[in-house]
Amino acid sequence: MDLDKYRKEIDEIDNEILKLLNRRMIAVKTIGDLKNTTGTAIYRPEREREILDRLKSLNDGYLNNDAIDAIFQEVFAVSRNIELPENIAYLGPEGSFTHQVAQSRFGAMGRYIGLNSIEAVFTVLENKEAKYGVVPIENNTEGAVGITLDCLGKYDAKIVAEIYMDIHHSFASLCENLEDIKKIYSHPQGYNQCRKFLDEHFLDNIEFVATKSTAEAAKLASGDKSGAAICSHIAAKLYKVPILFSKIEDNLANKTRFLILSDFKNAKSSKSKTSILAKTADKPGSLVEFLQTFQKNGVNLTKIESRPIKERGFKTVFYLDFEGHIDDKNVQSIIEENRDRHEIIWLGSYVNGE
Repeated sequence: MDLDKYRKEIDEIDNEILKLLNRRMIAVKTIGDLKNTTGTAIYRPEREREILDRLKSLNDGYLNNDAIDAIFQEVFAVSRNIELPENIAYLGPEGSFTHQVAQSRFGAMGRYIGLNSIEAVFTVLENKEAKYGVVPIENNTEGAVGITLDCLGKYDAKIVAEIYMDIHHSFASLCENLEDIKKIYSHPQGYNQCRKFLDEHFLDNIEFVATKSTAEAAKLASGDKSGAAICSHIAAKLYKVPILFSKIEDNLANKTRFLILSDFKNAKSSKSKTSILAKTADKPGSLVEFLQTFQKNGVNLTKIESRPIKERGFKTVFYLDFEGHIDDKNVQSIIEENRDRHEIIWLGSYVNGE
């Protein structure tokens, strides 16, 4: 094979790709200037989804859908930074799963602010110290993240996108032998998602030290010669803790849903999804009455979760996801029918990430 011939062809293609990317960025900068004069949001998830769907429909080569997503999400991220660089707050520290999700959407050039708690992300957004926030909301093994649901009702941040990510836990330690491990550092959810592994390796009775994130677990294990961490492979690599076992979670289909938060309203899309909080009237049958309005208007509910209203004894608020956009006629009919009977808080309409 004439490798030089093919390498020259690749160089020529790369040169053309660079020219086209720069041409794209000129158009992006012009759009950014227009958006800045009108106060329009730079990040438009529904527009990005349209582009990705169109490209996938045109694709007839070696690239699969995941490859197209990976390449063009980075192009989108660079484009947004050219339009207007913005801060992105996330549940940290660096190397956490939330950080990984944030980078998948906002790219390597993003200006990231790692924070110690979910509520801190909401506070930073409220104070306009960041344009976007990234937080987990539910896991298919452990269920809903209660503090995120509580903060959605407490703060004004809106959901503008959702991302589902496969979660794989690794077992990392400076110890070469499991018998030498005296402590296991982990976020409680990560620990609970790996119970079978811990039991099978006689590690379930070892002292468990709860951490705020799996990244913090890796950081602590990096300084403890008799410690171990349940963490992501990225965190283990970041803090230079050798991985003894990879993918130790009980459920290999383990997924977490993350939210991207900001302060704008998305336009409608063909795959819109809406989230609300509802405080139903304090009378028998009020929840059933409320839910029946969804059936009546042909709106498909995809999730309902109850949360206690902490300042009101044993009162409850309901978190709901359903198909459609807040501006759809049938959704507006639901809002109007319940306006005088129940309290409804719109949390955001966004592209369905599944």
